[in-house]
Amino acid sequence: MKMINNGKILLVFLLTVGFTKTTIAQQKFEKAAFYAVMDSGDLDAINKQIEIVQASSNPNKIGYEGALLMRKAGKLQLPSQKLKYFKQGRIKLESALLDDAANTEYHFLRLAIEEHAPKIVKYHNDIENDKVIVQKNFKNLPESVQQAIKDYCKNSKVLHAEDF
Repeated sequence: MKMINNGKILLVFLLTVGFTKTTIAQQKFEKAAFYAVMDSGDLDAINKQIEIVQASSNPNKIGYEGALLMRKAGKLQLPSQKLKYFKQGRIKLESALLDDAANTEYHFLRLAIEEHAPKIVKYHNDIENDKVIVQKNFKNLPESVQQAIKDYCKNSKVLHAEDF
């Protein structure tokens, strides 16, 4: 009897895990939701958004995942974990920028991370360049990204609404 109960428990567990992964994989990546999560900074929401981005077929997902990992780093408690996730995210976002240096959205994401990154990580070198690129190409961005930039301007020391 105990073997049957353990088997049932295992089956329920596997079904639950499978359902959770399927549910996340079925959630479609949406830029507005991505930027809402980046803005909120809620750790659970960041983790869920990372899973959605990873499961998506979006060609820009490496850049989005990199930004999310760096955002996640800022919400963790242990310095070693903060550094680990920041480095992983930095590598992904910088790789995405190397592959597509003309992607204005990547420049905005990097600027948003750079502006709030602690000095110790030395991730502030491209703020002015990113600002110029975002300002120059703002009108070519999708509406959801334009709105995210406008929202970001409200608390930014670098970007201002009157720049657009």
